[in-house]
Amino acid sequence: MFLSELMPLEEALNIINQEKIPYITEKIKLEQTYGRVLAQDIQALLDSPGFDRSAMDGFAIHAEDTFGFSQENPAHLKIIDRIGAGKKSKFVLKKGEAIKIATGAPIPQGANGVVMEEYTYEKGDDLEVLFSITPGENVSPAGEDFKKGDLLLEHPHQLRPQDVGIISSAGYNELKVFKKPLVGVITTGNELVMDKSKIKEAEVINSNYYTLKSLLESTKAIPLVTHARDDANQVEQQIKKFAKSCDVIITTGGTAISKGDVVVDVVEKIGEVLFHGVSIRPGKPVAFGRVDQKPVFMLSGYPVAAMVQFDILVRPYLLKMQKLAPLPPTVKRKATQKIPSKLGRTDYIRAHAGIKNVDPVLSKGSGVIRSMVQSNCYIVIDAEVEGIAAGEECEVLFFDSFVRY
Repeated sequence: MFLSELMPLEEALNIINQEKIPYITEKIKLEQTYGRVLAQDIQALLDSPGFDRSAMDGFAIHAEDTFGFSQENPAHLKIIDRIGAGKKSKFVLKKGEAIKIATGAPIPQGANGVVMEEYTYEKGDDLEVLFSITPGENVSPAGEDFKKGDLLLEHPHQLRPQDVGIISSAGYNELKVFKKPLVGVITTGNELVMDKSKIKEAEVINSNYYTLKSLLESTKAIPLVTHARDDANQVEQQIKKFAKSCDVIITTGGTAISKGDVVVDVVEKIGEVLFHGVSIRPGKPVAFGRVDQKPVFMLSGYPVAAMVQFDILVRPYLLKMQKLAPLPPTVKRKATQKIPSKLGRTDYIRAHAGIKNVDPVLSKGSGVIRSMVQSNCYIVIDAEVEGIAAGEECEVLFFDSFVRY
């Protein structure tokens, strides 16, 4: 492939973005919703709290009983009951009386304040109050957090731990969320085996099997990963199978224009290929098409190229399917050395960035997985930029920013 024959990255992304996404929702138990995206608004089904409650461990009293008293001249009250959290006193509090109360317990009828335990002296049923309090002091009123009918969360919204907490307090035990896409992955190649005990002659371990599964899980998608030899009939049957059962199909290998690379030809035969070859490095021999209206991402067999293609082309689509936020914006760092690049091609340079600077990992091929392990980001060089000078600010996309909670 020549650079002039390759599609610009922006154009390829536009083609993918034009795909119609059938947003599918499902109801799941509340304890399974962390990190998922709401497909419904959340309105409170009840008040929280549902009653006036104590904000402190102490004594529920009539605040007026402490007016004019002090540490030198304490108020004397009679303890008539003791209640813990989750319990309710059966007594109606009268003037001169007190009820010992735990944090979160309902305020007894007749009481209008809580004096903190450390401001009192207790001896049997006699209580000395050393400081005066005001009506309402240390009392959390009913509905302080929210009231029935309040709008608490709007969809779409990715749920954080605090969101799950308030939803539970609002009375929900299941939620409607956007469904995780089911993704069928086919790694292709006669030379691939699953572990070192199977290696013969020029065979290599199928690292793409494990890498793609992990990449998909980082997007919250559900991966179904299988392997096919470089056989058109075998690849065709597996793609057709996934087209019936999965939401998205991904293949690795078989995308270059060479003898024995069959994937693109198969997709063109049973569906349509919308583009083949994008002006990015690494990963230019990438393709995208449809089979039975299911999107098919055809990635390189080289592991690093496949990872870059996934992050740049596949990841945004899978996030969009779940109404998750798109890829995060790049941040600025200063390059520690010169980075060459060609006009007309978008480069994703493996690199390791700190707080201020970024070190490129240069002269590493698309099959060198260790270069990704040594990196924590991509340096993104736009197609209209001809290289980065040492000390120049550049755009950096951190790997950690891809991970969804």
